[in-house]
Amino acid sequence: MAEELVLYRVKDRIANITLNRVDKRNALNPELVALLSASLRKAAEDDEVKVIVLKANGNTFSAGADLAYLQQLQQNSFEENLADSNNLKELFTTICYLPKIVIAQIEGHAIAGGCGLATVCDVIFAVPEANFGYTEVKLGFVPAIVSCFLMRKTSETIAKRILLTGELFSAEQALAYNLISFVTKKQDIDQKVNDFAVDLCNNSSANALMVTKQLINQTTNPWLEKSLEMAITINAKVRESEDFKKGVASFLNKEKINW
Repeated sequence: MAEELVLYRVKDRIANITLNRVDKRNALNPELVALLSASLRKAAEDDEVKVIVLKANGNTFSAGADLAYLQQLQQNSFEENLADSNNLKELFTTICYLPKIVIAQIEGHAIAGGCGLATVCDVIFAVPEANFGYTEVKLGFVPAIVSCFLMRKTSETIAKRILLTGELFSAEQALAYNLISFVTKKQDIDQKVNDFAVDLCNNSSANALMVTKQLINQTTNPWLEKSLEMAITINAKVRESEDFKKGVASFLNKEKINW
């Protein structure tokens, strides 16, 4: 029997949602994106849940899109790519608009879409060994959807640096860029995340948490939906470009790209 791609467990009013596609480094494909969105909605509707913790099994939080998925994109029509882009947008907006606090527990690298998944969460803990990066430009792609959320957290200068170079950066750098909340030693992160979640459960009103999160969302980017609609169209169009096809082919063949 195949293992579940997303694990869901509730204890002490905390829902733990765990990416469990370890053999593929928790790479995002349509099935995983759909299951993750469904698990988040389940937690939102569960009266026994007050706080959500998003984490991953294995040594990588998420490596972004997987190989089979990238190959499939080559064959998609514009309409299919638009629908697929919208699914990723729906995952990120589910976290953003969820009426409950989502804490990310990052114990491995978070790359491309995986980095977006991490940074869209409300509070982010990461181990010092974790690397982050929006590497899309190295494949002839654009980080269109995640850029809409990234700009809410950091400056234009930093956003241009990390999006245009596609460079990897450490957890300490992510903290300095305001992309994450805490850097915590690996041996301590489980306890630190649990303590933080328990404190929210015991000492904060659920309604006040929800309204405060809504207030921050509305005041930091009231044009988020308009930006996202533009982003998913750009995302779909770029997938049809020759540079994207060249980048994916070189990545799949493990060849160095000369741009």
